[in-house]
Amino acid sequence: MKYTQLGRTGLKVSRLVLGTMNFGPQTDEATSHSIMDSALDAGVNFFDTANVYGWGENKGNTERILGTWFAKGGDRREKTVLATKVYGNMSPDGATPWPNSDRLSALNIRRAVEASLKRLQTDYIDLYQFHHVDRRTPWDEVWQAIDVLVQQGKILYAGSSNHAGWHIAQANEAARRRGSLGLVSEQCLYNLAERRAEMEVIPAAQAYGLGVIPWSPLHGGLLGGAIRKEREGGGARSASGRTADALKNSAMREKVQAYEDLLEKHGVAPGDAGLAWLLTRPGVTGPIVGPRTQEQLDSALRAVSVELSEELLASLEEIFPGPGPSPEAFAW
Repeated sequence: MKYTQLGRTGLKVSRLVLGTMNFGPQTDEATSHSIMDSALDAGVNFFDTANVYGWGENKGNTERILGTWFAKGGDRREKTVLATKVYGNMSPDGATPWPNSDRLSALNIRRAVEASLKRLQTDYIDLYQFHHVDRRTPWDEVWQAIDVLVQQGKILYAGSSNHAGWHIAQANEAARRRGSLGLVSEQCLYNLAERRAEMEVIPAAQAYGLGVIPWSPLHGGLLGGAIRKEREGGGARSASGRTADALKNSAMREKVQAYEDLLEKHGVAPGDAGLAWLLTRPGVTGPIVGPRTQEQLDSALRAVSVELSEELLASLEEIFPGPGPSPEAFAW
């Protein structure tokens, strides 16, 4: 496994991030534990989750699964850089949300941290991430809550997710005025087929020293050989969701077909190439891979050692060109 610093911090993390969103809804607890053991054995030390994972009436179940894994001992918690998130409503599914049970008020942040710590069976969270921007809560209030939690030793760092470039700037300028560390990472949608983050989000993250953690690195399976799997009658994910919607677009379908043809010519698996491409991008700490099975984890691990030639990188750029930096992307 290869490692890098998380943004401007001294924290060393693996170039692949183990996403746990499928643990519970798609993958049972025993298999989830086995996948986490395998990831740790392979050197993956950066695990990502969220308080709402488990979804519906099972919100919090994914954190609970991580907690029972940590409770097995064997230095599992000590070896893991643990990231979770706050924002989503944690009221029981179907119930009318009770006031202050979501978003980023100081009250909800305090309550949400305590609940996550209990489910995770740990006394601290390495990276506490804001799952979405809260347009109703001022950053001074958010940072006041975070500063207290840092002083209490309950969290070490704060990060954002799904924030615009100007949100990152606003957040860290507010933190600077308080003498706080501010955001150290941004988790955003970013892959070969979805490169809008390059316009402003990633430049803002680089300017403020945030590590970029791409989610959906294969765009919901679109970049994992979707057309080939469709043709062979496999790949359940290729038949629904983001992949199915994208393949209905003839222009996108042509791009994906060209992508798969190119990689077949170079003898590189599509999924490996999609992840390896992200590892070449400026500012990227590591993409989040969310395996449902051991086989999917093994496949993702290969990407760290895949070297993409300059010729191949140039060809990928031709198929999936980026938008270019802002403002040139939309002005002169």
